[in-house]
Amino acid sequence: MSEPAGRPRRLAVPGWMRRHTPFLGRILEQLAAVNVLDCATRLAAQAFLGALPALFVIASLAPDWLREQVVSSLRATLGLPDAALDQVRSVYADTGGVISVSGVGIAVTLLSATAWSRAMQMTCERSWHLPKAKARLAAWRWLAWLTVCLGVVLFQGPLQDAFGAGRAGGFFLALVGNTMLWWWTQHLLLGARIPWLPLLPGALFVASGVQLVSWGSRIYMPRAMDRSLQQFGSLGSVFVLLSWLIVYFVVTTAAIAIGYVVAREPLPTRWLRTPVSSPAR
Repeated sequence: MSEPAGRPRRLAVPGWMRRHTPFLGRILEQLAAVNVLDCATRLAAQAFLGALPALFVIASLAPDWLREQVVSSLRATLGLPDAALDQVRSVYADTGGVISVSGVGIAVTLLSATAWSRAMQMTCERSWHLPKAKARLAAWRWLAWLTVCLGVVLFQGPLQDAFGAGRAGGFFLALVGNTMLWWWTQHLLLGARIPWLPLLPGALFVASGVQLVSWGSRIYMPRAMDRSLQQFGSLGSVFVLLSWLIVYFVVTTAAIAIGYVVAREPLPTRWLRTPVSSPAR
């Protein structure tokens, strides 16, 4: 018998875990219900196929300083080496002439990028066990979220460096900025069906997780990218970037899912005024 829509699939948690570590058991059940790897893989694929081309389209039409801003942001966020960044610059040179005569192509690219927004909405709805919102109510939210996220990506470089103040200050500034972004993301894509305060734990977890991923990338990514470029050429950068995106969205999805569990614990529920049951719309 299939389970009703919106009800989490229960994981068989051992009895000793329920008795001694019930909070951990609830987290494991939630991660299984959300299917973190499935959501993360879908988000990574949509970001790679839709959001990145849209970012390159915008940068290709932008002035030179904004193009270099994209390169700076990719260096700060991914820790990409110069060889990979040179490939990014070559994308601008190769696509500039084509994009300038294809307005239809621009529109198609930007509209197709909303698939990333839809995948993120599905992740948030799974995490909060809500039914899918009607398309007519969600469509403008997809475009709004995509626009803001692309804008944030464009200026990750100066944000991570605290606009020249240094990496330490940049870490905390980016932590605050990402918390605000992911707090707003959940509220927007859930269609305001969940109040603001219960969404705060998930936003804090996402912001902390992605900051750690970003800092770790500065150590791991240059080596991985150089090795892949030597072994597979340009195709190697695709493998490494996709792997990074999957890791990034595993962290993001797991953080939102765990935020749901924390927001429904007895003490946080009183502080955050979490609804007893997730409302449907």
